[in-house]
Amino acid sequence: MTTKVILDTDIGSDIDDAVCLAYLLAQPQCDLLGITTVTGEVDKRAMMASALCKVAGKRVPIFPGAEQPLLIAQKQPKAQQATALDRWDHDTLFPRGQAVEFLRQTIHQHPGEITLLAIGPLTNIGLLFKVDPEIPSLLKSLVLMCGVFTQRLPNTGPLEWNAMLDPHATAIVYRAPVRIHRSIGLDVTCQVTMDAADVRQKFQVPLLRPVLDFAEVWFEHADRITFHDPLAATTIFDASICAFEHGAVDIELADGERLGQTRWSQNGAGARHEVALDVNPHRFFEHYFGVVR
Repeated sequence: MTTKVILDTDIGSDIDDAVCLAYLLAQPQCDLLGITTVTGEVDKRAMMASALCKVAGKRVPIFPGAEQPLLIAQKQPKAQQATALDRWDHDTLFPRGQAVEFLRQTIHQHPGEITLLAIGPLTNIGLLFKVDPEIPSLLKSLVLMCGVFTQRLPNTGPLEWNAMLDPHATAIVYRAPVRIHRSIGLDVTCQVTMDAADVRQKFQVPLLRPVLDFAEVWFEHADRITFHDPLAATTIFDASICAFEHGAVDIELADGERLGQTRWSQNGAGARHEVALDVNPHRFFEHYFGVVR
């Protein structure tokens, strides 16, 4: 039995979004209903998603979404890895201004069946939940690569990029009453990494070749990949990869220096957020490369 998934992504900035999309396209248990892109240069991000879909031989609806945060200034204006697009066939024209409506209509068509996987700033999802307050109750689950929830990993946090890029949207999303509201934060994802040499060796299967080209842009200023977003995706199909606990998550909106910080209270009042506290990296890599091969 397959799981219906919609992906909301800022593919083109950190390389892990492309690594994540490759996994979803290869995962036989994933029925990928659509992709929405978010933050600066959403069209280029849509083109990158299209390139991977074409290599996978799959036709997936792709909708460029919101480019600007709800209230604060844009901190991620460019999709840097799009410079590698000329090496891969990709679509160039996409429906404009329809991302939120696509999300709304598709979720209404499949009540209780869709897992919404959000691995970028939460602008599209915040807009969706505001436009149609019924949507959270219609989701099967919401899975986020977002936040920092513990101090277990030194020199990590207290802010996380996706949460802070649009803190007001982040707050909307964490207040939403979703049946399963799951977060995989930076304090867990940073435990799952691979250096550039190993990436170049492992990413030789056809679906990962465009990802490797995008990664070469990433490696101009980094020496490894951290599998933030793929880790979140794999938990949809094997939750045992991470250890989760329930609690309550609040978002800092008052303190300018901590704007967008995620604060988690274990088993607190209204404990409806499921947060990853630990990960089995070996199990993750075994799962990921058992699917993408």
